[in-house]
Amino acid sequence: MERKIAKDLLDIKAVFLRPSDPFTWASGIKSPIYCDNRLTLSYPNVRKDIEEGLATLIKEKYPECECLMGTATAGIAHAALVADILDLPMGYVRGGAKSHGRNNRIEGLVKPGMKVVVVEDLISTGGSSLECVDALREAGCEVIGMVAIFTYGLPKATVNFEVKECSFVTLTNYDILVEVAVENDYIQSNDLEKLKAWKKDPSDETWLNK
Repeated sequence: MERKIAKDLLDIKAVFLRPSDPFTWASGIKSPIYCDNRLTLSYPNVRKDIEEGLATLIKEKYPECECLMGTATAGIAHAALVADILDLPMGYVRGGAKSHGRNNRIEGLVKPGMKVVVVEDLISTGGSSLECVDALREAGCEVIGMVAIFTYGLPKATVNFEVKECSFVTLTNYDILVEVAVENDYIQSNDLEKLKAWKKDPSDETWLNK
């Protein structure tokens, strides 16, 4: 499944690898990879594989789950589709509280002690994902973990999730995607050194000269 999802993401251009012409993230970091998993919603076969894959991960890793919570905005659709497969309640967490009405940050029914799994599309450093975890915990939920389509596998994310004592699992990851990209001629084997160096420390731009 890891390899199939990785190839799907490459095929539909939800993920680009461009080590010789890097992207610039909002943070200013130069990156050989760009990910837009929102595109997966536009491809029914890919979407079906992803939602069934996420449902399987939840059943296997978090069988005690009582509710799914999507991250705004990219995780909302996936949380809704997976909740339908698993016949579970679903809601979502806003990036910030509304400035009108009931000023909700969490939309959907939440109860103290409810065992929640957060659904995300992408884990980079984990910063915004873990803000959702904090909001749910503040509301009294027990966040038992997070599932996502893809992770860059950055060391910073591992540390951030450990600090928050939150586990996560993904359908596929950067290392698998790079392997599949080489096998299917999306990149050349001589790009591998750059791609591996970037992952070790994205803020260190010496990878550009590998």
